Parts: sequence; C-alpha cells; structure tokens
Amino acid sequence: MKEISAGGVVYRHTDQGKLQIQLIQDRYGKVSLPKGKMEPGETVEQTALREIAEETGLIGSIIAPIDQIKYQYDHQTLGKVDKEVHYYLVEAVGGTLQAQVEEIRGVDWFDPLEAWKRQKNSGYDNNHRIVAGALQLLGIEVDPR
Repeated sequence: MKEISAGGVVYRHTDQGKLQIQLIQDRYGKVSLPKGKMEPGETVEQTALREIAEETGLIGSIIAPIDQIKYQYDHQTLGKVDKEVHYYLVEAVGGTLQAQVEEIRGVDWFDPLEAWKRQKNSGYDNNHRIVAGALQLLGIEVDPR
C-alpha cells in the first residue's frame, strides 16, 4: 500500500523585516513540520496547505517545492506501507498562529539559525535536509548533515 502526505516549512517576514521560520512540537515532544495525509481529490499542494492551516492556523502560499521523504513502516492492519511525504517552502500570508492541540503540542516562530539548531538538536533526522533545503531557498546556507 502507498500513503502520500504533504506539508511544508513555513516562513514569514516580521514588520521589522526579520525572517522567521515556523516549527511545531509534535505529540511526542519532537521538533517537526506541519504535514498530513492526502485526502481523496486533493493535489499534494492542496494537502500541504490544508495541513498547515489545520495544524497551525496559518494560511500559506507555496513558493517552491523542497524535497520528498520516502520510507516504509508496518501498519497493524494494512501491513507494510510505502510512505511518501512532499515538502514545500510556504510563505505565511494570513491566519492566526494557533496549535491544533489534538495533533501537536505547540507551534512558534524562530530566527532561521535558531530554527536550524532546534531541528538538529530535537528534530527528526529525515527532516534535516528538508529544513536545510528551505533555508537554502531563502538564501541561508547550513550543513544538512
């Protein structure tokens, strides 16, 4: 079975022109990115924007694709599942920052290098290259390892 999810690295510029990156804290206490499963009739882009809005309260605009993560996991009833997650660089264009408490513990904005540090220290290893790719698209170079 194949399962497709989508999400994004959300950014904004403050009123002072400072670039900020959004990170979520998932239900396990890890630093992560908003994402979720594709629903019937949706494109991956629509899925990414819907999941960002549901999990963080923000309305986004896709700027560019970042990359995909592919892996397998064992589901209790479905057996082996091939998982594919599409990530996009997304600019926050509206909404109000509010964590979906049923899904995640929290959401906040960080300076880009602080976001990178948090990702490296408390995030999932397979998200390192996603966050690094987003920062690179925004003109900030970090070592994705």
